[in-house]
Amino acid sequence: MSAIGVVSSCSCLRPGVRLLKPGTQKMSSLGLHTAARCAARDYYEVLVLGGGAGGITMSARMKRKVGAENVAVVEPSKTHYYQPLWTLVGGGAKKLAASARPTGSVMPRGVEWIQSRVTALDPDKNCVWLENDTKVSYKYLIIALGISLHYEKIKGLPEGFHHPKIGSNYSVHTVEKTWRALQDFKEGNAIFTFPNTPVKCAGAPQKIMYLSEAYWRKTGKRSKANIMFNTSLGVIFGVKKYADALLEIIKERNITVNYKCNLVEVRADKQEAVFENLDKPGVTEVHQYEMLHVTPPMGPPDVLINSPVSDAIGWVDVDKETLQHKRYPNVFGIGDCTNLPTSRTAAAVAAQSGVLDKTISLVMKNQLPTKKYDGYTSCPLVTAYNKVILAEFDYSAQPLETFPIDQSKERITMYHMKADMMPFLYWNALLKGYWGGPAPIRKLMHLGFK
Repeated sequence: MSAIGVVSSCSCLRPGVRLLKPGTQKMSSLGLHTAARCAARDYYEVLVLGGGAGGITMSARMKRKVGAENVAVVEPSKTHYYQPLWTLVGGGAKKLAASARPTGSVMPRGVEWIQSRVTALDPDKNCVWLENDTKVSYKYLIIALGISLHYEKIKGLPEGFHHPKIGSNYSVHTVEKTWRALQDFKEGNAIFTFPNTPVKCAGAPQKIMYLSEAYWRKTGKRSKANIMFNTSLGVIFGVKKYADALLEIIKERNITVNYKCNLVEVRADKQEAVFENLDKPGVTEVHQYEMLHVTPPMGPPDVLINSPVSDAIGWVDVDKETLQHKRYPNVFGIGDCTNLPTSRTAAAVAAQSGVLDKTISLVMKNQLPTKKYDGYTSCPLVTAYNKVILAEFDYSAQPLETFPIDQSKERITMYHMKADMMPFLYWNALLKGYWGGPAPIRKLMHLGFK
């Protein structure tokens, strides 16, 4: 679903809302970290909130700075997911199990894992509150709480997922339903949606559309499928270079795009989807579907809404270049939960982690941060079962490409980076705090000129 440095993928690796009762996995018997507990101590030099991509990579980096015994991670989930793989899981190219590992196995050795939820932040007193009214204090706080999925904001969901013909690659509980709906398709409308909110991995809603189209071509069903991309946006992609390439693909494959079209209701028993016209308030349109892929509305985690660390909407309010909080100098943010004006992906987390590492190092020495994040993010746009357009860009939505080739072209090599190389890089480099994005590779590839 997005890219990690050269190509990684979607940044938020939390499983999202619980639609069904999740299964559990046994933690590794190896002593890879201090055993999870409600709160082993009441003070840590570095406290990390969230055990997704941003939280784990920063805890690994902080361990090397202040020692494992002085770092703790607050994370309730027993399972850590590499969510970028879910695009391929939904398309039948990968198995869901390949995206999951026990949280204990990715927690840096010796770092305290507090298996609890944050219920409140009190930066004026340098502490947070956990479940059961447990207070934990800190010297430095890193907020990496990800983004929340809100299927419930669409009338008829999440209960509609108990019906066939509907899926979503954004939840561990519904991604396999996408693959089933794709396989069970017979004839009619196949609708893919994009909500009227910020999202993580903004390319993912259309990636599954291209995979579906390719699958139906392969299985002889393409002529029976009317494929529609109903997006709340006014453009297909936010960077013109890649948007132009995608529009060519859309034209070649006879796909219909309906802009300013937002999903507001699903009548799963009737296989109907209701969309509002964002240019004409109050005007709705009902579409019958044979397959529906839902990208849910998203927003900041509840604990951040109206929090002292957040902006008016609920995103952690950080400096866009240093990732230091704008009001609390010992508080920092990374990833999907921040108000950084860039696309929310694991690639962004990788680049941010390198900058944040430098920022915190200087703050610990009572010096001003100097390293600047340029907004780098990446999205490997899967356009077929063996092709990817590797989109890389910065804050200004200008291409910031790693390779000295035209990355707006579909390439087999980029697909294999997405499907095979990037998962390895994620588990073995990013989560261990050794991957800060492809900037050094980019300079080498462009002979130092980029």
